[in-house]
Amino acid sequence: MREIQFRDAIKEAMSEEMRRDETVFLMGEEVAEYNGAYKASQGMLDEFGPKRVIDTPIAELGFAGIGVGAATNGLRPIIEFMTFNFSLVAIDQIINSAAKITAMSAGQLHCPIVFRGPTGNAGQLGAQHSSNFENWFANTPGLKVVVPSNPYDAKGLLKASIRDNDPIIFMESEVMYGDKGEVPEGEFLIPIGKANIVQAGTDVTLVTFGKMLSRVVMPAVAELAKEGISVEVIDLRTVRPIDYEAVVESVKKTNRLVVVEEANPLAAISSEITYHIQRNAFDYLDAPVVRVNSMDLPLHYAPTLIEVIVPSVARTIEAVKTVTYKK
Repeated sequence: MREIQFRDAIKEAMSEEMRRDETVFLMGEEVAEYNGAYKASQGMLDEFGPKRVIDTPIAELGFAGIGVGAATNGLRPIIEFMTFNFSLVAIDQIINSAAKITAMSAGQLHCPIVFRGPTGNAGQLGAQHSSNFENWFANTPGLKVVVPSNPYDAKGLLKASIRDNDPIIFMESEVMYGDKGEVPEGEFLIPIGKANIVQAGTDVTLVTFGKMLSRVVMPAVAELAKEGISVEVIDLRTVRPIDYEAVVESVKKTNRLVVVEEANPLAAISSEITYHIQRNAFDYLDAPVVRVNSMDLPLHYAPTLIEVIVPSVARTIEAVKTVTYKK
């Protein structure tokens, strides 16, 4: 094991798969000459050349479409969006082409493509650069949606995603690229659709994914432990498919559930998990499920407003105390 940054885990995953399989290539804005907007493709142009690490114009609709066409003709593209907010320009290629081509061709065509880049709030970037679209894409049959929370998961899940024959939405975070974590030296894959039990606990289950784990959940759990509240933490890793079994089995043990998610509350991943638990583990619940989401607002530029809108350690602690009746 060695400690590396999140951005380096992404680079290692892409580079290893490109060495392993010559059909894999990377395409996007500033991925080549500039070494990536977040330096997640540092040095890859030098190693693989301009035919496999391809700079594009600011034209998401165009290069996403090229990627879909390449994928259905035997290649394995990695399409980088500088932010998933910009993926909306290419939404028709993702939803109406990549996600549906296998079904519409009766299984004759597959689309092994990875769309990757940052999602969610990264500070004072304004409303048009701060949205969470995990639940949008997870609502689309034919897509798989992966949201890693640390360098280890980022590498293992991205390698698995590149090898997958279905289109993958791989969502990162700008604020996590500098995060460090332990990553094995050798080859490893993490299966898509399998949650991670980050920490065992007995009093309440806390489900989350992506940067909420390190920025909100684990600091809250540390504070709750000081008050004698034992929290079981589940990192979903992927939000389509969702590892419902892991959540249900945990709730059967703890009898309480809190879900922390950065997206707005309407039709969110947390809504889906809440429904599933009340449908399949209702008799085990000793309190109603509580969600911690961003407020139902565009994310403003002012840091004081950002602090109020997005999930926080304080709101998470309050939610846990609500379901454990410790308020």
